[in-house]
Amino acid sequence: MDVLEVKNLWSDVKQELSENVPAPAFQMWMEALEPADFDGNVFSLLTVHSLAPQVVKANYDKQILEAFKKVLGHDVSYHITFDSDLADKYQKEKKKELQKAKRALPETEESKIIDNLAQMQSSANLNLKYKFSNFVVGENSRFAHAAAFTVAQNPAKKYNPLFIYGASGLGKTHLMQAIGHYIIFNKPKLRVKYIKTEEYVNELIKNIQCGGNDRNSRMDKFRQKYRNVDVLLIDDIQFLESKTYTMEEIFHTFDSLHNNNKQIVITSDRLPKDIPTLPDRLRTRFEMGLMVDITPPDFETRVAILKNLADMAGIKAEFDVFEYIAKNYVSNVREIEGAFNKVSAYADIEKTDLTLEFAKKVLNCEAMKHEITIEKVAKAVGDYYGVSIADFLSSARNQRVSSARHVAVYLSRELTQKSFENIAEYFQKKHTTMLYSYEKIRDDLKTNKNLDQDISVIRRTLREQ
Repeated sequence: MDVLEVKNLWSDVKQELSENVPAPAFQMWMEALEPADFDGNVFSLLTVHSLAPQVVKANYDKQILEAFKKVLGHDVSYHITFDSDLADKYQKEKKKELQKAKRALPETEESKIIDNLAQMQSSANLNLKYKFSNFVVGENSRFAHAAAFTVAQNPAKKYNPLFIYGASGLGKTHLMQAIGHYIIFNKPKLRVKYIKTEEYVNELIKNIQCGGNDRNSRMDKFRQKYRNVDVLLIDDIQFLESKTYTMEEIFHTFDSLHNNNKQIVITSDRLPKDIPTLPDRLRTRFEMGLMVDITPPDFETRVAILKNLADMAGIKAEFDVFEYIAKNYVSNVREIEGAFNKVSAYADIEKTDLTLEFAKKVLNCEAMKHEITIEKVAKAVGDYYGVSIADFLSSARNQRVSSARHVAVYLSRELTQKSFENIAEYFQKKHTTMLYSYEKIRDDLKTNKNLDQDISVIRRTLREQ
C-alpha cells in the first residue's frame, strides 16, 4: 500500500476513534500518531511521545482494533514506535506555532498529562497494569467494580467516600488504581494522588523527626500534598491502627477534602468497626459514603482471570491448565497469578508447551493438598469451637473467640513451622499478640487436661484430611 493510501486509511480510523475516545485523550495520544506502513496485516504507527507505545496499548487497544475492523472490514494488528526524529520535528513545529501566536505558555495541556503520568509511574504511585479493562468481574466483585467505575466517571458526585474492603489479594488495589488511571486519562485537569497508608505513616514520621526552624513549613507542605488534590486514594487504611498522631492527620485531611467536595477512596482488609483503636469520629466518616466488599472469586471467575493473564502476556496454554490452577488455588488472585507465572516461566525456560501434564509436574498440587497450612489449621479450629474465620480476623475479644484464636495460633506454629510474622499476617494481628497466644496455650497445656484433649482431637482431624 502506498503512502497516500496509508495516510487516508489512518485518517478514516482516526475519525472512528474520535467518537470512542474521550476528547482530551484523543488530542493527547491519537493526534500525535503518524501512519508509517501497512502490509495488509500489521499497521505501523509512529509517535512523538516516548510513553505512547505503552500508554496507548494499555488504555485504548480495544478501541483502536475495533476502529480498524470497522474501516477495513476485518481484523488487523498494529504496532506503535517512538520516533525521536519525528519528536524533534514535532517540538520545533510546536515552538514555532507558539512564537507565531506570541503566546508564552510555560506548560501545555499535553505536557501536563505526560509529566503527571511519568511522575506517578516513577514514584510508584500508580501501576499502569491496574486498569478497568483488565479487571475480571465476577459475582464476588461485581458491585465493587460498578461502584468504582461510577466514582471514576463522576468523582465526588456519588459514593464519597468509597470504602472497599476484603481480604488481601482480591483486587482492592487494582480497582482503586483503576479509578486513578481512568481519571488521569479522561479528566486530566483533576489532580490524583495514590498513597499506601504505611508510606503515609513513614513520610509523616520523617517530617516529625526532622528538627530545625523549618519543621512547621515542612509539615505544611506535607499536609498540602494530600489536601491540595481532587482525588485521594488511600490504600490499606487498617495500618492506621494505634497510630494516634497519624489518625489525627488523616482526620483533618479527610475533612478538608470532603468539605471541599473532593473524592476520597479508601481500601482496607476489614470494616472500619473492626479496626482496633480507630476513633469514632474517623470510623463514622469512613462509613458515611458507600462501603463495598470483595470476596474470594468463584471457580468460573478464577478461570476467567487465568485466561485474561494468558491473553495479556501472549501465552498459549491448554484450557485444562486454567481449570487445574483454578481448582487448586482458591484463596486470592495473587495466589492464582503466582501459580500461572510459575508454570509459564518454567515452560518458557524449558521451551515446552504449557500443557496440563506440565502444569501438574511444576505445581504438584496433589502433594500440596496434604500439607498443613495456617488456613487449614484456622478452619479446623474454627469448626471445632464454632468460630468463623471472619471472627478470627476481626477485633472481637469475647472469651469464645479469643480462646479459639489462641489455639489456632498455637497449632499454626506447631504444625506449619511458619514464623510468628507469617502467622500474624494471616490473622491480621501484631507479631507480639501471636507470641502471647502461643505461650499462653503452651503454658495452659501443662495443667489443663481438657485443653490438651481438644488440641489432640484437632491435630488428628488435620492429619486425616
